[in-house]
Amino acid sequence: MTDVQCALDAQAKLAECPRWDERTQTLYFVDIDSFILYAYDTKSKNLTSRTFDEEIGCFSLDKNGGFIAAFRSGVYTFDNINAELKPYWLATYDQKTTRFNDGRCDAKGRFLAGTMYSPKDAFKGALHQFSKGHESLLDQAAWTSNGLAFSPDNTIMYYSDTPNHVVYQFDYNIENGEASNKRVFIQFPHGNGRPDGAAVDSEGNYWSALYQGQRVVKISPKGDILEEFPIPATYPTMVAFGGPEMKTLYISTCRGAQTAEELEKFPQAGGIFALETNVKGQIEHRFAG
Repeated sequence: MTDVQCALDAQAKLAECPRWDERTQTLYFVDIDSFILYAYDTKSKNLTSRTFDEEIGCFSLDKNGGFIAAFRSGVYTFDNINAELKPYWLATYDQKTTRFNDGRCDAKGRFLAGTMYSPKDAFKGALHQFSKGHESLLDQAAWTSNGLAFSPDNTIMYYSDTPNHVVYQFDYNIENGEASNKRVFIQFPHGNGRPDGAAVDSEGNYWSALYQGQRVVKISPKGDILEEFPIPATYPTMVAFGGPEMKTLYISTCRGAQTAEELEKFPQAGGIFALETNVKGQIEHRFAG
């Protein structure tokens, strides 16, 4: 295991949703507060981007090319990074208080995306599922939906509520997409980081970025913290496995929340960091329509 390195000094206000495309060796990520989707070609080191008219919270790659993405106003598909947005599902929630945040696809190609409720005074964050043109609600009991991930055998779904410092487990039926038997997977103490975005490796360990915790933690399937990795940013936001061998852990971070003192200490906050691990990640599932 090597020390964490800055893979891209992106200076993003709120970098989130790092997503590895194993076909092109491209790392995608968003800057939610700047309305930007980035594509970083790790071979050529070329960075391209697209700026939208609203926040893009999360996205997944489409199996036939292009993207499905969750914005404040709803869920859209587009054929390439610069293509026209096609409405898939328009938001039925109050867009003044709610927007999409974290999400990914399951092994059958369903797109799951969770919302955050900005006032953070009620459990109005919800986890939605999108498949074959339909939307269904899997859970509505969070302030901020985060940490969505699946076990390698697709029987367990993870889902965190960041402001409440908790990660949940659900039993997940991959055949019909139903989530059941919600229970606490791990509860973090207040004052030392909150569980934000996450990924599960090929051995079933859950890797969580601890927002305001300056570290990433590796958690066993039983809920035991196995290792902790310091990150040179106060606010890690999400992790994703990638690289030629799927052993590179990419970590997105937030710059906008850093104080002047924190920025002096962590000048590359808002960047994408990389940690070489001794375990392979899972190849990201793609949207099936």
